[in-house]
Amino acid sequence: MNRRGRVTIMDVAKEAGVSKQTVSRVLNDRPDVAPDTRKQIKDIIESLGYRPSAVARSLIQQRSFTLGVVTAGLQYLGPSQTLNGIADKAKELGYALLLIVLPSFDSKDTRPIVDSLIARQVDGIIWAVQEVGENRVWLQDQLSTLPVPIIFLTMAKRENFSIVSVDNFTGGKMATQHLVEQGCQKIGHVSGPLDWWEARQRIAGWESALTEAGIEADSVPRTEGNWSSRSGAAAFKSLLDKYPQMDGVFVGNDQMALSVMQIAHDRGIRIPNDLAVVGFDGLAESAYFWPALTTINQNQHELGCIAVQEIVAMID
Repeated sequence: MNRRGRVTIMDVAKEAGVSKQTVSRVLNDRPDVAPDTRKQIKDIIESLGYRPSAVARSLIQQRSFTLGVVTAGLQYLGPSQTLNGIADKAKELGYALLLIVLPSFDSKDTRPIVDSLIARQVDGIIWAVQEVGENRVWLQDQLSTLPVPIIFLTMAKRENFSIVSVDNFTGGKMATQHLVEQGCQKIGHVSGPLDWWEARQRIAGWESALTEAGIEADSVPRTEGNWSSRSGAAAFKSLLDKYPQMDGVFVGNDQMALSVMQIAHDRGIRIPNDLAVVGFDGLAESAYFWPALTTINQNQHELGCIAVQEIVAMID
C-alpha cells in the first residue's frame, strides 16, 4: 500500500501472487484469465477495497468514459424518465455523464454548448431535447464538423442522423383505433403544443385512424394544450363547448388526460359510459384513478437506455 493509504493495482497483484497485467485483464473483463484466478483476484479487490483509477483507465484506452447529455423540460414526465434511463444505462456500462439543461426547448444558440462538451473531452453526445419549432436548424451546419458521435432523441427522420424515437404516429393511431373499437364515432382530440413534432405526429395518427374508420377528420374539432394538467382542463372545456356530442377523446399525454377525466366527472359525464378517454404516456399514477385511465405506454426510460447503448456502439 502506498504512503497515502490508497490501495493500488500493485497491492492487489502482490496479494494475489500474480502480475499487474493479470489484474488489469480481470478489471477489463478479458477472457484470458483462469476462472479460479479471476475469482481470487476479485475477492482480493473486494477485501482490500481497491478502486481503479478513472484517469489511468482513460489514458490506457484513450477515452474519457464520459457522455455529454443535453436535455430540457425536466418538469415533464417524458424528459425526466428518459434522463433516468440514460443515467441507469450509462452507470451499467461504466460511463459518467456531463449534463447540460437548456432553459427552454426552442433554444437555438447551441454552438457554445456543443463546444463546451467537446472541450471537456466527452466520448459522445446524447441530444435529449425534443424537436420543437426550429431548434434543429443548427444541425445542418454543425453536424458534419463534430469530432465525436452524436445521437438525437425524438425528432423527424433525417438522412445521416442517428435518431432514437418513439413512434408517435402509430401510438396516436392505436389510441384512436381503440376508441373506434369501443363503439365511439365522435372522437375529439386534445393535442400537445403544435410546435412540438411529437404532438403533430400524434395528431396525424388520430386523423389516420378516423379516416380509416370512415370519419371525416376535418369535421371533428381538436383543441391544443401545453402538456400540463391545467392546460388540458382548459382545452377539454373548449372542446366540449365545440363538440358536446363527443363520445370519445384521445388526449395527447396522460397529465392532460387525467385533468380531462376530472372535468368530465365534475360535469356529470360518466367515463367510459358517456365518454371514453385514452391518454398517451403510460403514467404509473393513472392506474390509481377511478376508473383507471386507458393509455398508450411509451417507455421513455427504455428510450434513454437505448440511446446510451447506441452511442456507446458508435464510440466503439
